[in-house]
Amino acid sequence: MSYRSHADLGGEDGHGRVVPEPEGELFHAPWERQALALTLAMGATGAWNLDMSRSARETLPDYSTLSYYELWIKGLEKLLAERGLIAADELDAGRMLHPAPPLDRVLRAADVPALLARGAPTERPAAAPPRFAAGERVRTRASRFDHHTRLPGYARGKIGRVEHVRGVHVFADTHAHGRGEQPQWLYTVVFSGRELWGDDCAPGLGVSIDAWEPYLEIAP
Repeated sequence: MSYRSHADLGGEDGHGRVVPEPEGELFHAPWERQALALTLAMGATGAWNLDMSRSARETLPDYSTLSYYELWIKGLEKLLAERGLIAADELDAGRMLHPAPPLDRVLRAADVPALLARGAPTERPAAAPPRFAAGERVRTRASRFDHHTRLPGYARGKIGRVEHVRGVHVFADTHAHGRGEQPQWLYTVVFSGRELWGDDCAPGLGVSIDAWEPYLEIAP
């Protein structure tokens, strides 16, 4: 069965109006705080990585009907089940029914501030020089992806200009599927709104995306 992301919705019509929320309003219900805490705690165990977590969420078949933190919880349940860390009867019961499997690491409450401050840096040493330089015209890959990717659909097959060379970073496309970090050069590429969405787009609009080197080729 081919990989299908349900999250690549940028630039599509028919999803309703965007309703801005007050700055700093992070949660809408107490359980959302718990969803965030559980997801961070399990991510810190090393049972999966950030890109695997994103992949789990975007492949949920009911993605479009779930709220932000419902996606986090459903994605977490999927990862736990796939790795044998939770059983179906425990999900149904809403509590632990079997002995907990061992984990490589456990996040203690006292260690949370330091963990959040440290983050999870993705930059790695370069093994080769970058293929592209700031100012160059590039075209993004147009073909579809049968795996997790960070190249949005609306920017595929489009011509933009490299604005910044961001160094070498963990490649999400392979990292999400357990095929290693395979670090790649990362670039900020700027596209005109009209290149992305046609002449009906407001003039002067520009959109920047961060794109790994395998997504790009020299534009004519």
